[in-house]
Amino acid sequence: MSNGFDKETPIALFWHRRDLRVFDNTGLFHALGSGLKVLPVFIFDTDILSKLENKQDARVHFIYENLLKLKGEYEKHQCSLLIKIGKPEEVLLKLLDELNVKAVYTNNDYEPYAKERDKKVDEILRSKGIEFRSFKDHVIFEKDEVLKADGKPYTVFTPYMRRWKERIDHDRLTNFPSQSRLNSLVTSEALTFPTLEEIGFKETHQQFPSVLTDLEIIRNYNKTRDLPAIKGTTRLGVHLRFGTISIREMVSIALKSSETWLNELIWREFFKMILFHFPHTVDKAFKPAYGQIEWLNYEKHFEAWCQGKTGFPIVDAGMRELTETGFMHNRVRMIAGSFLVKDLLIDWRCGEAWFAEKLLDYEQASNVGNWQWVAGSGCDAAPYFRVFNPILQAQKFDPSGKYIRRWVPELGTPAYPTPIVDHAIAKERAIKAYKKALANG
Repeated sequence: MSNGFDKETPIALFWHRRDLRVFDNTGLFHALGSGLKVLPVFIFDTDILSKLENKQDARVHFIYENLLKLKGEYEKHQCSLLIKIGKPEEVLLKLLDELNVKAVYTNNDYEPYAKERDKKVDEILRSKGIEFRSFKDHVIFEKDEVLKADGKPYTVFTPYMRRWKERIDHDRLTNFPSQSRLNSLVTSEALTFPTLEEIGFKETHQQFPSVLTDLEIIRNYNKTRDLPAIKGTTRLGVHLRFGTISIREMVSIALKSSETWLNELIWREFFKMILFHFPHTVDKAFKPAYGQIEWLNYEKHFEAWCQGKTGFPIVDAGMRELTETGFMHNRVRMIAGSFLVKDLLIDWRCGEAWFAEKLLDYEQASNVGNWQWVAGSGCDAAPYFRVFNPILQAQKFDPSGKYIRRWVPELGTPAYPTPIVDHAIAKERAIKAYKKALANG
């Protein structure tokens, strides 16, 4: 391999995954301080990409755009970003043949697939005598760092949150100034950067949310977060998902500005911890009895929900917003989720899969956790008899109808469908189905 490094030069690889930045990057910081010259690498994982049917997936486009920015940052320091396409273990094995790699550095990932992938990579590298070092970067507390007194993981949010807040201190929020060590990068010419088409995808026309600069949104978060008609949420989910911002910086801001927003960041870590300790919850109820629910799963009802044509304006507005923008307001996500699971008696996993396909800020732990919360089947979930009334929810959180009118302009005309269910009847049907499942479970 040319570009200024060869088989003779001992190097470390830094494997970017969910950390698409050069600043305050834990694993990159340690790699650059290892005494080895560092070559940054990103692998478009075909095991993941092959499962994406939509070849205009906005998340792939978001990753691609941010990799271009990352490449630009490295090239300011006479290095570049190596982009590869394939199965990670195969790509890394090939790089071991081409380069004199002494160590591979990265940051931890906690999803079931990622854990299995990293286990394989670790075994391969160890068999070659190469060190694989992975660091905490995506969260403040991980794995077993916040446990109950008996050493077991929390399964209720409030005591987890209290313990989390008791343990937070300055050391936890100290950043890792990786940007100050970039002189330890491998010197190279600009490396070939594949096109989106070469990766198997196409550009989208999606507008990606910018990194937040207006801190007033965070300061007023407790007052504005439930109002979908206004810009009252940060929309930082996709940036947290792919690590284009630092969680340490975000928590530092939250501690100074908004306890409500801080709690949302803690919910994110709570769900990550739940998925880490209970990986079966990806597709099975956390509470086993809820696995006995007899779902109706009417296909025409599911299609109406997906298309935003249920006849319930707040639900339809949210579903259309999701399809068009890859985003749905947090409050509306709960309303739309409750409607699918309770009013339509459709399996929460169907909704989870639809959101997984459409959400720009999709994060497996949070998506699964929130869907199980709505369904009542998860840890610390809403009680099964709580069924959101979509009409009352709209009156409360979109009182002027501004949000609904934006996404459902035909409301009030013959073009808008009549409701596909009677909410009062559907609510009783849902409670009856849940009671029966719990009695049998």
